[in-house]
Amino acid sequence: MYEVQSVSSGIITASPVVAIMGPTASGKTGLAIELAKKCNGEVISVDSALVYKGMDIGTAKPTQEEQAGVKHHLIDIIDPAESYSVSQFVNDTNALIGEILAKGKLPILAGGTMMYFNALINGISPLPKSDEVVRNEIAEQAKRDGWAVLHNELCSVDAVSGERIHPNDPQRIMRALEVYRSTGRTLTEWQQQEGKKCPYTISQFAIAPEDRAVLHQRIAKRFDIMLSQGFKQEVEKLYERNDLHEDLPSIRSVGYRQMWQHLDGKLDADEMRERGIIATRQLAKRQLTWLRGWEQVSWLDTFANDNLTKITAKVTL
Repeated sequence: MYEVQSVSSGIITASPVVAIMGPTASGKTGLAIELAKKCNGEVISVDSALVYKGMDIGTAKPTQEEQAGVKHHLIDIIDPAESYSVSQFVNDTNALIGEILAKGKLPILAGGTMMYFNALINGISPLPKSDEVVRNEIAEQAKRDGWAVLHNELCSVDAVSGERIHPNDPQRIMRALEVYRSTGRTLTEWQQQEGKKCPYTISQFAIAPEDRAVLHQRIAKRFDIMLSQGFKQEVEKLYERNDLHEDLPSIRSVGYRQMWQHLDGKLDADEMRERGIIATRQLAKRQLTWLRGWEQVSWLDTFANDNLTKITAKVTL
C-alpha cells in the first residue's frame, strides 16, 4: 500500500509518485509498463498526442496488448478536432494521482511532453479568463489580414511568445494576443508569475541512450515500422474528414504534419519519410534540452538492465 499523508498546511502530499521522462523513442512506455506490473501501478500519459482518438500508429500509442493488465489514463480522451490545454492536463493529472493513491497503487507519469511535466511539477501560471469579445475581434482580423500579420503583431508586443509560438499556430497566437489586448500585459509577463505547484512528491527519472546517434537510429527505425504498420492509411482516414486541417494541434503532431502534406501532394513519399524523421529528431533534441536543465532528475540508460532496480530503490513501498 502507498501512504497518503496530510500536512499542517492542509495540502495533501503523497509518496511515492514516479515520473519517467525522456526523448521520443527512448523506451519510456516499456519501462513504465514494467514498473506498473512490478509495483502495482497505473500509468498516466504525459503526451500531448496520445490524447487523440484515432491517432495510434503515428503517436506510438501503447497497444491493447501492452496495456493489458495495466490501467492507462489520458489516452484516447478527445477527438482530433478538439484541443487539450496544459491547465486541463494539470487538473486531470492531479485528480488522477489522488485517485490512484487512494486505491493503494503507484501513480506512474510517463511521456515526453515536457511542457506538461513543467506545468505539473513547477506550477502553471494564473492566466486571465477568456474574453469572447476580444477573441471575436482577433478572428475577424485574421480573416481580413491573415495569421501572418497577427503573428508579426505578437512578435512586436511580446517577442518571447512570438519566438515560441509558430506562425502557423492560430490557436496560440489568438490566446497570446487576447491576453495582451484584454489586460495590457503580455502572455510572457503572466507566465512569469509563480503558479500553484503539484501537491505531490514526485521521484523524477529521465531515460535515453547514452549515444545520440543510437537515438537517431531508433527514431528512423520506428518511423519505418510505423509506415509498415499502416500509418499512411491511418492519416488518410483523418484527411478524408471535412473538419480537420493542417493547423490543428493534432495534425501538427510530429509525423502527422508530414504525412498530411504528402496526402496534400506537397511532398512525395521519400520526402515525407525524410522530413518526418528529421522532425522527430528535432523533437527529441528539444526534449533533451529541457531535461538537461531539469532539477532533481535521475538519468537512466535505455539499454541498462537495472533501471527498474534504480527506480524502485527510490519508491517508498
